[in-house]
Parts: sequence; structure tokens; C-alpha cells
Amino acid sequence: MRTCLKAMNVSLENKANSAVAAIRSSTKGVAVVVLTLLVLVVFISTHWIDGTTLTTISSKNEQVLSSHPRKPQSKPIILACGNQTTPVCQRSLSPSPSPSAISSVPQSSPSCPDYFRWVHEDLRPWKSTGITEEMVGRARKFATFRLVVLAGRVYVERYRRPFQTRDVFTLWGVLQLVSRYPGRVPDLDLMFNCDDTPVVKLADHRSSQPPPLFRYCKDDRTLDIVFPDWSFWGWAELNIKPWETLANDLKQRNQRVKWRDRKPYAYWKGNPWVSDSRRDLIKCNVSKHHDWKARLYDQNWDREIKQGFRNSNLANQCDHRYKIYIEGRAWSVSQKYILACDSPAFFVKTHFHDFFSRALIPGLHFWPIREDDKCRSIRFAVDWGNEHQQEAQEMGRAGSSFVQEELKMDYVYDYMLHLLTEYAKLLRYEPAVPEKATELCSESMACPATGLVKEFLMEVDGEVDARRRAVRDASTLRSGGVPSGAGEES
Repeated sequence: MRTCLKAMNVSLENKANSAVAAIRSSTKGVAVVVLTLLVLVVFISTHWIDGTTLTTISSKNEQVLSSHPRKPQSKPIILACGNQTTPVCQRSLSPSPSPSAISSVPQSSPSCPDYFRWVHEDLRPWKSTGITEEMVGRARKFATFRLVVLAGRVYVERYRRPFQTRDVFTLWGVLQLVSRYPGRVPDLDLMFNCDDTPVVKLADHRSSQPPPLFRYCKDDRTLDIVFPDWSFWGWAELNIKPWETLANDLKQRNQRVKWRDRKPYAYWKGNPWVSDSRRDLIKCNVSKHHDWKARLYDQNWDREIKQGFRNSNLANQCDHRYKIYIEGRAWSVSQKYILACDSPAFFVKTHFHDFFSRALIPGLHFWPIREDDKCRSIRFAVDWGNEHQQEAQEMGRAGSSFVQEELKMDYVYDYMLHLLTEYAKLLRYEPAVPEKATELCSESMACPATGLVKEFLMEVDGEVDARRRAVRDASTLRSGGVPSGAGEES
């Protein structure tokens, strides 16, 4: 990814200087500088950042990418499901790309978001030694599954059941990547953990090479390799649509409810019982004795499931001026949904990060909230925003623009390709199909699926109607019928 590497090699200091210059030259420079300084003072007081962190912050300010990613040509996949219990994968082999071929292929995205630079940081522990088969084997005790890609074919060896269908949608995302970029995904062999909490401790490997383990998040004390989480392709158990569809729903909802017309409070809805910090947050709810300007709700998912998800549509939760993000057991997938509301996001001090959140800038994309004094910190932020509405709206738009523009699925797939390509370069052995592995393809995953799982799998890349019709047509033709659309009026 020549253009990505070029962007990632730009010095952080130059980018920081450019950001300051852009702010100073803006007609709203004074207000923005005051806002930024105020938020940074609050931010530093929470001990989130120190001098080292400040020197590594980079930003594109409030600018969205000038050139949008060019979407690879996608075609509806015809699923030959038939009546087989286990559909057979019938895909032609794609030659594995050589490193020189990868660098010479034209890229789909002319430029890459800042978070791409962290690929090399996540892989740094193995930069000098490479990754051996023994290292990968040591990660097995943590892994949910082992993923192998050979000549464009995808194989998986499962070790234990994950929570819900995280593995299904994660692996579906890998299949889409291989389909979008035929011949571009290199041969590789990796271990993947689908749990929340990172497990490869830095302290345990100061004098030894850590096992490479992929997962959805990490913190400063762990060495897990972060990868886009399953919810980008859907979360069926909670009726959360694939990100591309939901992002569009959120964008349309933002246009219907203007920020000034929203309720002037900070809103959060979720499961408070998964962490002490969330239980502490609930104390900030309105009561007879206090109004901390927060409106907090316990999301009972069991009840929602029984009631058909009537009160959990994320697109309908953008009716407050401010949204609160707080971690659960680790990071939370809710982060991108909260940022997408065009409302300033209040981040209670975070300890974990996923693949994109390291590009978020306090005071630009979100407002930091003290972990040890949540209630007063929230009330101060709400009061300030209500008194400085123009600046508050600018922060809300910056956060929303980030997830809408720099977190497009085209960039998510490009990040996956870049990460897996760089990882494969480090392998010091030839990957092979594990003895107990099975091959994955669209048929083997989508044909047996039912309900929302199948609906979301078929929804990838906006090909919903085409793919559904392709499935019906393949089944109808085998039974001697007429394909759908053949006799319909235009």
C-alpha cells in the first residue's frame, strides 16, 4: 500500500504543527483554540496523557479526506446452497501474491486514515525476529480459532465456542476481504481470540518473544494484535445491523433531528453490570437530590429480545445533545455508534483501544470525562456545551465525520489487507492447512444460516436484494422454475 505507507511515514511533529497552523488561520480560530486548550487542561488533569503521549498525537483536524476511497467492484455472490447439509466450497484457486506484486498493484484508496500507521506498531514485537511456527503454536491456548489462507482459499480450525456469533461475522469479514481483493491476500497462518479482554501481557515477555494473537482490542500493558471487530458485519443477537447500513441510518437520523432541538443532557444506555466503572456511572442519574445533567438507562437485552428490539434501535438514540461512551469489560463496540450521532461524545477515561480509536483526538473528536469524578465532570461538560453551542456542535460534527468518512467499509477492508499483508511478511515458515481445519466459503457459511444471522451475512456491501435474488434463483433453476424478476413488470 504505497499511498498508505507514504501517509503513515509523515512525521508526527509536522502534522501536529500543520494542525495548529490550520486552527490559527481559521476564522473561528480563537474559539477553537480556547475550546482545545480548555479540554486539554481537563484531559491532562485526568492523567490520561503525559509528555510522551502528547508528542505522538497526530490529527487531520476537522478536514475529511479530500478524496474518497474507490470501492472495488463487487458482484452479487450466487450461493449454490441446494439441499446439502454441508455445502461444498467450489471456488477456483487464486495465486498467492508475491511481496513485489503486492507493492506494485494499484491501490483502491488514494490515501489512508491516520490509524493505519498503528499496524507497524502492533507488529513491532516481531520486527527483528519474524514469526515462527512455534510462536504461533504458543498462542493456541488463548485462541478461539486458527485461520489459514492459502492461494486465496480460507480455512479455519476451531478450538472453543465463542460468545454468541462473533467468530461467524469475523470470519465472514475475512471471506469478503478475499472476495474483494482476489489474488491480493497473502498466504498466512494466525490465531484469533474472540473475547473482550486482551491476554498477551507485556510483562510476561520482556525477555522472550510473545505469541502473536489477534483480537478486537488491547491496552498499554498487552501485545495482542488488534483487528476490526465482528459488529462491522453485524451483531445478530442484538439486532445491530452491519456498519455500512447502520452508519447510513444514523446519518439520516441526524438530518431529521437538529442538534439545537435535542434534549440538553448527556445520554447513555447500556449494560451497567459488566464493570465497576459503569455501575459508578449510574450514580450520576437524575434523582430527587441531584441533577448531574445525565440521563442514564439500563439496557435489559433479555427483555428487548422478547419484545422484538422495540426500544434498542441505535438510529433512534441520537435525540440528546451529548452521548456518553464508557468501557465495559474492555473496550465497547458502541464507540462508533456513539460518535456517529453528530453530538459531542463524552469519553469516560479509556484504558483500551481498538484498531481505529488511536486516531481520535481529545478536544476535537470527543470530550474527556474524569473516571474518578464522573458526575461533576459530566455536568461541567454539559453546562459548557449548552453555553457554547457552536463549539459543541463543531465537536459533534468532527466525531461524526470521523466515523462516517474515515471508517467507511472500504477503509476497514484496506486496513485488514494492510495488516494481514504486513503480518504475512513476518512469517518464517510456509503456512499449511491444519489437519482438523475445514474450508470456509460463502456457501458453507451463509447457506446453513438462519434468521438475522443470514440476513446480515447477505447484507454485506449493499448487495442485499441482489444476493437474496441470487440465492432464490440458484434454488429455483435447480427445481426447473423461473428465476425471480424474469416475469415481473418493470
